[in-house]
Amino acid sequence: MNYTVRKFDAVIVGAGGAGLRAAIQLSEAGLKTAVITKVFPTRSHTVAAQGGVAASLGNSEEDHWHWHMYDTVKGSDWLGDQDAIEYMCRKANEVVIELEHYGMPFDRLDNGRIYQRPFGGHMSNFGEKPVRRSCAAADRTGHAMLHAMYQRNVKVNTQFFVEWQALDLVRDADGDVLGVTAMEMETGEIVVFEAKATIFASGGAGRIYYSSTNAFINTGDGLGMAARAGIPLEDMEFWQFHPTGVAGAGVLITEGVRGEGGILRNSAGERFMERYAPNAKDLASRDVVSRAMTTEINEGRGCGPNKDFVLLDITHLPPETIMKRLPGIHEIALQFAGVDCLKESIPVVPTAHYQMGGIPTNFLGQVVVPKNGNHAEPVPGFYAAGECACASVHGANRLGTNSLLDLLVFGKSAGETAVADLKRSAAAHKPLPKEAIDRTLARLDRLNRQTEGSNVDETRLAMQRNMQKNCGVFRFKDLLKQGVERILEIEERVAHTEIRDKSRVFNTARIEALELDNQIEVAKATMISAAARLESRGAHVRDDAPDTPERPNGRDDANWLKHTLWFREGNRLDYKPVHMKPLTVDTIELKKRAY
Repeated sequence: MNYTVRKFDAVIVGAGGAGLRAAIQLSEAGLKTAVITKVFPTRSHTVAAQGGVAASLGNSEEDHWHWHMYDTVKGSDWLGDQDAIEYMCRKANEVVIELEHYGMPFDRLDNGRIYQRPFGGHMSNFGEKPVRRSCAAADRTGHAMLHAMYQRNVKVNTQFFVEWQALDLVRDADGDVLGVTAMEMETGEIVVFEAKATIFASGGAGRIYYSSTNAFINTGDGLGMAARAGIPLEDMEFWQFHPTGVAGAGVLITEGVRGEGGILRNSAGERFMERYAPNAKDLASRDVVSRAMTTEINEGRGCGPNKDFVLLDITHLPPETIMKRLPGIHEIALQFAGVDCLKESIPVVPTAHYQMGGIPTNFLGQVVVPKNGNHAEPVPGFYAAGECACASVHGANRLGTNSLLDLLVFGKSAGETAVADLKRSAAAHKPLPKEAIDRTLARLDRLNRQTEGSNVDETRLAMQRNMQKNCGVFRFKDLLKQGVERILEIEERVAHTEIRDKSRVFNTARIEALELDNQIEVAKATMISAAARLESRGAHVRDDAPDTPERPNGRDDANWLKHTLWFREGNRLDYKPVHMKPLTVDTIELKKRAY
């Protein structure tokens, strides 16, 4: 088949925070850069980030990057790589000030410095008390960030391909990544974007769950593409459930609400977090708060006619504070919960929010995989950043506001590394293999030819319900086993999905089927990895691995202080050690995690 080839120095898949930050680095270096995105850049899912970006600026009280590093390692339940975590926390102030210079409209203190609010798990002096570390633009931080970086990209002539669906990685016989195949949604045209550097910044896959804070575009496209190309996925058993999604809707209520003084209450009006985290209370780490809320509900202290949610109370805050610092939350509460949060509490429930795992990378943004069963090495020409990547700075549980920091630091890092690699090699494009688009054509041909197959919507719903039931906030041995069996059955249905309305405008049915191909890879990786990890750690809590003196928090550090690698071929699992040695400071040693 004849197909169009477009040549670039670099191609980036995804135009959220990580993709835009990487693109700035590449375009400012004079490289011809393309960004492929399913939606207009300022509608990428980063736009939904509300609470802020973490940086130890110390604008309101004393703070230090080393304290931030400690909090992040502790928050990760020691599964985070300490070299990458140190790198991120050291770089935080730099990337936030850069963002300010791009025109980011941060809220300000009276002295003109960036306003900072407390956030869950962020403490001063190595866990002593909560600290103001989150740099915020009201409760629309991600929205402001995207606009600032998109405008910067326009200035430096980054080329955007909007409403294009990336389909598959192109690799040659040496395993080098040479670009991607993609489809223009409106026309169905297939194009090979040939590049010397390919950066995935395609976001997460929260839509594998039935109840999620994620946008409908979050279908794990980069992860599915990587898995089909033989790249493993790392630590996919670890999914963060945000404590405060609007009950019945899943829409996010930022942790910034609790940072501004919001209180979680049960049906008796009790501030129950004092029992679970006596020091941090409502600002404990997200997995701790989510489990506390779920326990309250499971033990009959939930609210509402079905006792299936708790209440987030900010009625004690001055109305002017709410309307200045949390105007979007006031609007969300009205629209999605039907309550005026100035006068009534908001019904909330833990909701699938963020994947801690992803495509394995180092802190330079290079994708690294084991070679011939030995030490992990970079995949030539391939980089990743943001939620689709696993550096690993979040380990088993991410601290709030570290996600926006992650995409800034590692978006920039991936861009810097790609620029350095391209300038060092100064080579021409490698020739495309003859089979460059074979995988893509085979997928499209299957969809075009399939008749009397599975319905895409019904199959996706079966996957989402399976994930929600069998791999949620609390995990049970029998449910995990059942979940693995069920997800493999659903995989068979995905392989025979049928596009029943092939005439729909903008290839909507075809796009949804192609997205489901990616979602099922992420769902398999998650379920299989979760069933295999025989301990509780961070967001992964099993009923058969309780908290005991011998195993603090249910962790089994002797056997499970290691990263999971899931390979699509044969659903094979492998493991690699956690990098416990930081870059310049002493290792933050293992201990019981308490708030």
